[in-house]
Amino acid sequence: MKVLVIGAGNMGLTYAEGMSTSKLLNNNIMVLDNSEDKLKELDEIPYFDACRDLKDCAPQADIIFIAVKPFHAESVFENLKPLTNKNQIIVSVMAGVTIAAMKKMSGLDKIVRAMPNLPAQIGKGLTSFVASSDVSEQETNDIESLLSTTGKSLKVASENDIDASTGISGSGPAYVFFFMESMMKAALEMGFSNEDSRTLVTQTFAGAVELFNQSDLTPKEWMDRVASKGGTTRAALNSMEANKVDVLIRDAAYAAFNRAIELGQEH
Repeated sequence: MKVLVIGAGNMGLTYAEGMSTSKLLNNNIMVLDNSEDKLKELDEIPYFDACRDLKDCAPQADIIFIAVKPFHAESVFENLKPLTNKNQIIVSVMAGVTIAAMKKMSGLDKIVRAMPNLPAQIGKGLTSFVASSDVSEQETNDIESLLSTTGKSLKVASENDIDASTGISGSGPAYVFFFMESMMKAALEMGFSNEDSRTLVTQTFAGAVELFNQSDLTPKEWMDRVASKGGTTRAALNSMEANKVDVLIRDAAYAAFNRAIELGQEH
C-alpha cells in the first residue's frame, strides 16, 4: 500500500510522520508540497519520497491524503482528476469540505472525510472520520489504522457527526487552553510567578485527566468527591453554576458545530 500526502504543513506532516510507523505502508509515503524549501527538508528524511510533480506521484498512490486549506480544494482536485482511477481512496482533513463536494470535484467515489485535532502533533490526537459507502470494510479498517498512528481514531455514523465532533474535539483543545489561560491569570493575580502559575495549572489539568482516565467515575462524581459542603471547591463550583459556565461552554461548542455546517455549505 502506498500513500500520497498532499500538503506538507503541520497537519500533513503530522499524519505523514505518524503513518511512517505503520506496517501497512512499509515507508511507502510520498509527500507533495509547493514549497521547494519544504521539499528539500523532506529529501533529508529517509522514509519520505518528496514529490515535486503530481503526475509522478498520484497514479502510484493507493490512498491520497489531502491536508491543504479548504479554499485550495477545487484547484487540488482539478489537478488530480486526470491522474487518478476509481480504485484510489481520498482521505481529507479539510474542514467543511463534504464528501459530496469531493466526489463532484474529484470524480472518485471512495472518499473518507476526517476531523483531527491539535494533539495529533504529539501522538495524542483524536481523529473522527466517516467513509462513503463505496469504501469497503477492509479499506475502512486500514484507514482507521492509519489515522490511529497519531493517537486515537473514532469512526462516526455521518457527516453531521463530523461537524459535531469539530465542536467537541476538533476545536476542543482551544477551549482547554482558554480555561488554562484564565486559571493562570487568576494565579498571577494571587501573587504567583509566571513559572509557578504554569506549574499549578498544567499539573492540575494533567493530574485530573489521568485520574479520570483511570476510573469509571463520571466528571460529576469526581466533582462531588472533591467538593465538600461549605468548602473551597464548593464555593468555586457554586460561582460557576451561578454564572452558567456550563451553558457558555455548551454554546461555544455549538458555535463551532454550526460554523462547521456553514463551511460545508460553502463548498
